[in-house]
Amino acid sequence: MVIGAIITAVGLQFFLLPNHLLDGGVTGISIISAKLSGVPLGVFLALFNIPFVLLGLRKFGKEFAAFSLLGIIVLASLTMAHVDKGFVDVPILAAVFGGVIVGIGVGMVVRYGGIIDGADTIAVLIDRVTVFSVGEAIMVINGFIIMLAGFVFGWEQALYSLIAYFVAHKAIDITVEGLDESRSMWLVSMDVRKLGGIINELIEEPVTYVKESNPRAREPHGVMLAVITRFEEQKVIKAVRKADPQAFIVTTTAHEAMGKVTENSLYRHRTTVADKRA
Repeated sequence: MVIGAIITAVGLQFFLLPNHLLDGGVTGISIISAKLSGVPLGVFLALFNIPFVLLGLRKFGKEFAAFSLLGIIVLASLTMAHVDKGFVDVPILAAVFGGVIVGIGVGMVVRYGGIIDGADTIAVLIDRVTVFSVGEAIMVINGFIIMLAGFVFGWEQALYSLIAYFVAHKAIDITVEGLDESRSMWLVSMDVRKLGGIINELIEEPVTYVKESNPRAREPHGVMLAVITRFEEQKVIKAVRKADPQAFIVTTTAHEAMGKVTENSLYRHRTTVADKRA
């Protein structure tokens, strides 16, 4: 939470704010309020986020609220003083690099169970009850903030801010969902054991037989799952097609593949199951 808040503050202080670009949600409203009133940005960040921390307490529990409060306090503290000179003074560069840095910071906080912007609470709620991701929900909310900012900072700066939000949207999704390049490959075939053996020879990793082939069953085909890397994908598909041209293959992105199944763990699992049955 602390590291994510620090990264977000760096993106704001050294890229977006010196170039009059905005972050979205409560942070964007706080930036506009600070501009119009002359009060430090950190004050508005702390005040405007209180209702959303309380909402998070009701919806997600004490741990979520405590982590969020920690991140908000760190971000508010680091934005009490405004930095006049940023790392770059070219708006397009500030929008791209500022969006990446802010997106990574916000995504890191969301990934580990908190928020540093009240709009993120709404975005997390949307993510849990709809098909939209956290980054997509944040992007929609920020669109309204950008429109408001156009009247305060000018429409040119608002358009640059839109670029920053698009970049931040992607950075948030990547940070929240992970950087793993694994693929989940599902195979449906009349001979999954044969295909599983071929795949094991290629990638030296165990496959999972979800359903065995049985010619006497109502659905005689078998189903198998293999987790491979994107570099192995075409090699495996080519080998499977050669062995069984009729095999049905579905490949999806596995954002995070954790853990490792070994022969010893499989042996212990089978032994435990056998003991229970005995």
